[in-house]
Amino acid sequence: MAVEERDPYTGYMTTGHEWNGIKELNTPVPRPVYFFLIVTALFAVGYWMLMPAWPLGVTYTKGLLGIDQRNVVTESVKQAALERGVWTRRVEAESFKEIQADPQLMERVRQTGRTLFGDNCAPCHGSNARGGHGFPNLTTASWLWGGDPESISETIRVGINSTHPQTRTSQMMAFGRDQMLKKDQVENVVNYVRSLSDPAVAKDVPAAKIDAGKAVFAANCVACHGDDAKGKADLGGPDLTDRLWIYGGDAESIYTTVWSGRQGQMPGWEGRLSPLDRKILTLYLFDLRREQR
Repeated sequence: MAVEERDPYTGYMTTGHEWNGIKELNTPVPRPVYFFLIVTALFAVGYWMLMPAWPLGVTYTKGLLGIDQRNVVTESVKQAALERGVWTRRVEAESFKEIQADPQLMERVRQTGRTLFGDNCAPCHGSNARGGHGFPNLTTASWLWGGDPESISETIRVGINSTHPQTRTSQMMAFGRDQMLKKDQVENVVNYVRSLSDPAVAKDVPAAKIDAGKAVFAANCVACHGDDAKGKADLGGPDLTDRLWIYGGDAESIYTTVWSGRQGQMPGWEGRLSPLDRKILTLYLFDLRREQR
């Protein structure tokens, strides 16, 4: 180890350590560091005295200010509940039309409804409510059991083919599998149904097959889908004249539907969501549909 000496350039003493001609200086700690260390220590002591800080077995030091974060949170929750109660009471008491006519109230409904939808409905219908294969698009006017607020609310309450005692019940029969229709009849009615929503099909398929399919439709399908094929909301029969298909509108998908049948399910939410939550969710869905028009 080298002997300590004073560095001629900085005036600091060396530590006596030297590496390849480089000598280590014994520089003092900067005064601001001491300053901030002292301030930090004083702050810590002050915090320990003023705020709850030290555990004492089954209790703790309460601090001179007596602040308890649990009480703060409890009070915040209480205040939030009071503020929420102002507009939720209106939602409970007023009609759908009255609520929809109030822009400020509807903004509250949208915010809360978005959360309710995300927590309960998005897994099946998607975060954007546009559905997917086997799950309806809720942003359109095409609703199986009616798209007015009252009908939507009831569907949410009891579900479709659910375990609720008042559930809405519907089923597309398996016309091919159960031998109610022959293969050529299924093919013809598929062509006819596709021609209702896609005029191009009528040009590509011989008119005789379209007419034959129409006859099959009249004999087997009008009971649920109506003479005009626009569906029957009281039976859950979908409109076949639009381009909105739950299981797909291509020839293969429709053939599978007619041949093998379909029976979708939606749980009833009466046991999980309160009447207020169901009403907010109904308003949110109806408003979402209106936004997409």
